[in-house]
Amino acid sequence: MKRLLVYLKAYKKETVLAPLFKMLEASFELLIPLVVKRIVDIGIANGDKTYVWRMCLVMILLGIIGLVCAITAQYYSAKAAVGFATKLRHVLFDHMQKLSYSQMDHMGTSTMITRMTSDVNQVQNGVNMVLRLFLRSPFIVFGAMLMAFTIDIKAALIFVVVIPLLSIVVFGIMLITIPLYKKVQAGLDHVLGITRSNLTGVRVLRAFHKEEEEIAAFRDGNDRLTSMQMFVGRISAVMNPITYVIVNGGTIALLWTGALQVEGGILTQGAVMALVNYMSQILVELVKLANLIITINKAIACGNRIGNVLEIEPGLKEGDAQGQTAEVSKSKEWSQSTGESNTTSSTPAIETPVVEFSHVCLTYPGAGGESLTDIDFKAMKGQTIGIIGGTGSGKTSLVNLIPRFYEATAGSVRVDGMAVEDYDLQTLRAKIGVVPQKAVLFKGTIRENLLMGKENVSEEELRKALEISQSAEFVDSKPEGLEAQISQNGRNLSGGQRQRLTIARALVKAPKILILDDSASALDYATDLKLRRAIHGMDKAPVVFIVSQRASSILHADIILVLDDGEVVGKGTHEELLTSCEVYREIYYSQYAKEGEEVQEG
Repeated sequence: MKRLLVYLKAYKKETVLAPLFKMLEASFELLIPLVVKRIVDIGIANGDKTYVWRMCLVMILLGIIGLVCAITAQYYSAKAAVGFATKLRHVLFDHMQKLSYSQMDHMGTSTMITRMTSDVNQVQNGVNMVLRLFLRSPFIVFGAMLMAFTIDIKAALIFVVVIPLLSIVVFGIMLITIPLYKKVQAGLDHVLGITRSNLTGVRVLRAFHKEEEEIAAFRDGNDRLTSMQMFVGRISAVMNPITYVIVNGGTIALLWTGALQVEGGILTQGAVMALVNYMSQILVELVKLANLIITINKAIACGNRIGNVLEIEPGLKEGDAQGQTAEVSKSKEWSQSTGESNTTSSTPAIETPVVEFSHVCLTYPGAGGESLTDIDFKAMKGQTIGIIGGTGSGKTSLVNLIPRFYEATAGSVRVDGMAVEDYDLQTLRAKIGVVPQKAVLFKGTIRENLLMGKENVSEEELRKALEISQSAEFVDSKPEGLEAQISQNGRNLSGGQRQRLTIARALVKAPKILILDDSASALDYATDLKLRRAIHGMDKAPVVFIVSQRASSILHADIILVLDDGEVVGKGTHEELLTSCEVYREIYYSQYAKEGEEVQEG
C-alpha cells in the first residue's frame, strides 16, 4: 500500500489543505460546548436574554465558518482522491500491458479486471476518507479530553479511562478484519471469473444445456462470498454497540460525578453540560473513526492486491535495437538484387533469413513438459511457410514466438538476423501482422478497426487491404461503407466477414511478416484460394506463415512444417512430404477420399 502513495505526490497541496481545513472545522466545533456553558452559567443564570441571543449568534457564526471549512476540505480531499485513482488506473493498465502472455494467463482476466475496477475504487474511497477524517476524529477526541481538563480535572479523568478502552476496541477489531477483507476480495475475484466465463461462453452453455450447472456453480461461489462478507460484517458490526456502551457508561459516570460536584458547589450546571457535550462529541467521532477504519481496512487490502500486481516484473525484457540490423539486411538484399558487390570484397552478399528458428524449445509456466521441442528452420524473403498438425501439436505456440508473445525457453528466434529479445517490442511488432485464431473486432466503424493496424493511411491503402483480404465486396454492399458500425466482437457480422476484416487490418500496416493463424477456417475454399493468391501477388510480398487444419491451404507453400506433439516430424514441399512423412499423409488423405487425389488450384 505504501508504494501506491507515491501517486499522491502531484496533489501535495490538496493532501495538506484537506486535513488542515477539517482540523479548523474541528476547532470551531470544540468551542461550541464552551459557548453553551456561558449561555447556561451567565445568560440563563442571570436572566440576561441579550447575552443569550448574542451567544446564539456566536454559535451560528461558528457553525457557518465550520461549514465553509468542511466544504473546502471535501473539495480538496475529493480532488486528491479522484486524481490519485485516475493516475493509479493509468499506471496499473500500462503495467498490465507490459506483462507477458504467460503472466496474464497465470493471473487470470477476472483478477485483473477486479484490480482495475473494484480495488481501485476502494482505495480511492480510503484516500478520500483518510484526508477528511483521519486527523479530524483523533483531533476532536483528544481535543475534547483536553478541554474537559480545563473545566474540571476530576471529571476529565473519566475521559482518560474511556478513550483507551475505545481505542483497544477499535484497533483490535481492525487487526482482526484486515486479513479477512483480503479473503473477501479474493472471493469477489472468483465470482467475477464465473460471471465473465458464463457471459463469454453463453452460446456454448445454451447449446449443451448447461445453464443449470452454471447457475449452481455461480450460486455456490456467491454463497461463499456472502458468507465471508457476513462473517466480516458481524465482526465489524460489534464495534458500534461496544463503543456506544463504553461512551454511554462514561456519560453516566460523568453525570453522576458532575451532579455530586454541582451539589457541592464545585462545578456549575453549564460546566456539566459542556462535559456531556464533549463526551457526545467523542462518541460521534469514534463511531466515525470506527467506520473510517473499516473503510481503511478495505482500502489497505485492495491496495496491497494492486501493489502485488505492480510488483510483478514484466516477463519480457525489451532490447534497445530499433531496426539497424534490418537496414543492413535490406542493404544486402539490394546488393544481391543489383548484382553489385562490396568495394572491399568480391564475395556475393548472403541473403539474411527474414525469420529463423534455431533449435527452439518452449515450456509454458507450470506445464509438465515442453510444448515445442527443437524447432529449426529458416524463412526467406517472399516465402510462404505452411504449418499443419493435429490439435495441440503446437502450431499456434510456434508462431506466437515470432512477435514474442511468449519467450522461447531454449534456442533462438531471429527476425532479420537479430534475436527477437534484442528488439524493442514496438519495432519488432511493427514488422509483423498477426491474424489470431479468434477474429477479434472492436466496437466502432470498419474504418476505425482497420486503422488499428496503422494510423495515417490513405484511402487507396485501405481499399487495397480490403481487396486483398476479399472484404471489399461485403463492405461495399453496406450503405455506409467504411463508416458502417461494428458491434462488440463483430457480432453483427458473419464468421467469415470477421475473419476477412481481421486479415485486412493486418494487411493495412504492410507487414514484412504476415501470420495467418487458422484465420481462414470460416472461409469457403474458393474465397480462401483467392485470398492466398492476392497475398502472394502483393507488390512487396511478405513472408507468410499459414497455420491451418486444411491441407488445401498450404499445398503450394514453399516450406511445410508438420508438427506432432511439439516436434517437427516433417519439413518440405507438399510432394516431398507425401512420400516422406506419415503424419502429413494421414492428414492429407483424411481430407480427400482417394489417395493421390490432388487439389487443383486455378
